[in-house]
Amino acid sequence: MTETWLIKNNILKPSFSSAQLSHDALVPLTIFDKAALNVHVESLHAFKPPMPSNEVLKNALSKVLAHFPHLTGRLTVDKQGHQCIVLNNAGIRIIETYVPMKLADELPFDPSKDISYLIPPVDGIDELLQIQLNRYACGGLVIGHTGHHRVVDAHSASFFFVAWGRLVRGLDIEKLPYHDRAAIFVPRNQLRVDYDHRFLLEFGQGTTSSKNATPLSSITHSITHFSTEFIEKIKALTNKQISNPKQRYSTFECLLAQVWKKVTQARGLELDEFTEVKLGVNVRRRMKPPVPMEYFGNLVLPAYPKLTVREVLMESHAYVAKAIHDAVSKIDNDYIQSFIDFGELSKRNGEILEGTTPEIGQTLCPNLEVNSWLRFSFHDLDFGGGPPCAFHFPVPAEGVLVFMPSFAKEGDVDLLMSLMSEHVNLFKKICHLLN
Repeated sequence: MTETWLIKNNILKPSFSSAQLSHDALVPLTIFDKAALNVHVESLHAFKPPMPSNEVLKNALSKVLAHFPHLTGRLTVDKQGHQCIVLNNAGIRIIETYVPMKLADELPFDPSKDISYLIPPVDGIDELLQIQLNRYACGGLVIGHTGHHRVVDAHSASFFFVAWGRLVRGLDIEKLPYHDRAAIFVPRNQLRVDYDHRFLLEFGQGTTSSKNATPLSSITHSITHFSTEFIEKIKALTNKQISNPKQRYSTFECLLAQVWKKVTQARGLELDEFTEVKLGVNVRRRMKPPVPMEYFGNLVLPAYPKLTVREVLMESHAYVAKAIHDAVSKIDNDYIQSFIDFGELSKRNGEILEGTTPEIGQTLCPNLEVNSWLRFSFHDLDFGGGPPCAFHFPVPAEGVLVFMPSFAKEGDVDLLMSLMSEHVNLFKKICHLLN
C-alpha cells in the first residue's frame, strides 16, 4: 500500500447558517431514504495539476455546506423510533494527506487493488459526509469522499460536488438545492397501495436479507470500456431490430441489453433459469408535477426487468432492451404515489421499515444490480483545473454494475463491475461481440 502522510484531521462546519431550514430541526427520513442502503458510500475523483490549495478548497467547502445542512447534521431517532436527520450543524470530517509520488504513477486506478488509504474510514463514524484531500508531490489531487446513502443519492451527491467546484472558481451556485420535502411526499387523502412494494424493495424489520456470500478473493472488480463507435454500432443493431418505427432505445438500454447478454453467457447459467436486473430509476421527473432536479435527498426506485436465460441469450438485443424499457416505464406517477402511500400507511401502523443492504462479498448471481450515472454532471465538476481525469467507486458485491461517462473521451462509457473471478475473463473476451 502506498505511503501517505497525515497532515490534518478536523471537523469543518458551514461558514454561516442556512436560512432555508431551522437549526436543530428534526427532518424525518422519507420512505425513499429508508429504501436506500444504510451505508456510507465511497468514491474517488482524481484531478491533474494545477489545483487550488487546500485552504481555497476548504474555504469554498465551508461556504457550500451552508446550502446543504443535511450533510452537516447527524442521524438520530425520534420519540416514535423513526430515523431522522438532526440539522445541528455538527459539521463534516475533513482529512488532509500528502502522497509522496506523482499522480500519474497512481493512475489509472486499479479496481482490484486496495486504495482505501485515499478514502476516509467509515467504521464507527457519526459524520454524514467526509472529505479527504490527498495532495500528490506533483500538485495533483485525489478527493476521497464518503456520504451516507440514507441522506443523499448519487444524483444529489453529483449536484453537491458541482456546486462546490463553482464556488472554488469564484462563481455562484447555478441553482440552489431544493429542500421542501413536505411539498413532495404528500400521501393521498385515501391511502391506496396498489403494488407490493414490501416485496419488491425487500423491506424487512430492520434486518438484512440472507443471500449467498463468497470470499472476497473470489470476486474480481474490473472496468470495461465502451467507445463511442461501439456504442453507435450496438444502438444501430438494436434499433434496426425494432418492428415499431417510432420506438427507439436509449444508449443505456442498448448497452445494458448487450452487457446482460454477455454476463449471462459468461456465468454459464441454465437456459430455463430466470435472471433479473434490479435497476435504479431516478423518479424526479417521473412525478406529477415533476420534482426539481435540485431536490437534495433520495428519489430513486428500482425497476425489475426479468427474463429467462434462454430469452436473454437467444432473443434479439431489441427484445432484451424492450424488457428493460418496459420495466422502467412501469415506474410512473401512479406507482410512485402508491409507494408514498405505502410509506405513510407503514408509519401509521408503527412499522420501522429499513431497506436491506447487500453485504460485502454477497453474490447476486443469477441476477444483477445496475445503476446508470450516464446523465451525471461529471464533466461539470471543475475546481479550476478542468474536470476529473479519473474516478473510482468501490463495487461491494458480485453482480453490481455501474455505467458512467468515461474520462478517456467524451461520449465513451465505462462499466464498473464485480463478477466472480472465473467469469470475468470470458466476459472480457465476448463483451464487444455483437453476435
